[in-house]
Amino acid sequence: MSFVRIGGVPHHVRVTGSGPVCVLSSGLGLAWFDWDPVVELLAPWRTIVRFDRPGAGLSGHARVAPTLVGEAERIARVLGAVGFGGCPATVVGHSLAGFHCEAFARLFPERTSGLVLVDSSVEERPRVRVPRGVRVGAARMVGAVLSGAGLPRAVGPLLRRVAVRGDVASAAAVGQVYGSSRVLRGSLLEYATYGDAALQLTALRREFPLRGLPVTVLAAYSGGAGVRWLARQRALAASLDATFRVAEPSGHLVMRDAPGGVAEAVLAPGDAP
Repeated sequence: MSFVRIGGVPHHVRVTGSGPVCVLSSGLGLAWFDWDPVVELLAPWRTIVRFDRPGAGLSGHARVAPTLVGEAERIARVLGAVGFGGCPATVVGHSLAGFHCEAFARLFPERTSGLVLVDSSVEERPRVRVPRGVRVGAARMVGAVLSGAGLPRAVGPLLRRVAVRGDVASAAAVGQVYGSSRVLRGSLLEYATYGDAALQLTALRREFPLRGLPVTVLAAYSGGAGVRWLARQRALAASLDATFRVAEPSGHLVMRDAPGGVAEAVLAPGDAP
């Protein structure tokens, strides 16, 4: 375990394995340990960098509300801080972090060797109706009230266990992360600014093409109502000229439900998970 300071905030970072660099970036409210099943499969062939954003996992408090460009730059700065600033990396983003990793690939093409979107967030026509300042202020206020009432410590770990069946994380790690008001506040800020990130990515797509970068869209699918979501993921892949794959059966936490599918999306044809 190690920490690097970026923008005055300590960032929890873990580096595992050997070989070409691969960054695993978690969705909203998740932590480094959610990737553990994937890391076990990738470590023999890849140097894996996992980090927690401010207000997530074991990293420090989120001092400012996130922006999409800021999150893309964060990936670049984390890689630089752990000695891989000059190494092209495959960036793997789950859910909201799919926005961040795609932005990184567009803004830092010379530092990107591949892009894998794991059940990434999709917004075909993004828009926001409430001014950003109002949303951020409300998120901070709600976070302060709930934290002051002791809600994270009282029910945070329990809610994680209920939401994530068959959790791969230890009870100690879950308690340390989800019993913290820091994680509640950080998650609320990311949720409040989700629409901004979607709008900013739409603008980046117009200005910064991917220029032949290998891209894979890996969608979760477990049948039933997931058909519509699968169609949206397929459309995302088509818009990015990406390889489309389905992890089936899998819920949204593909890295837990189908880690082999994630590993196969990352590895070159000659490698084996």
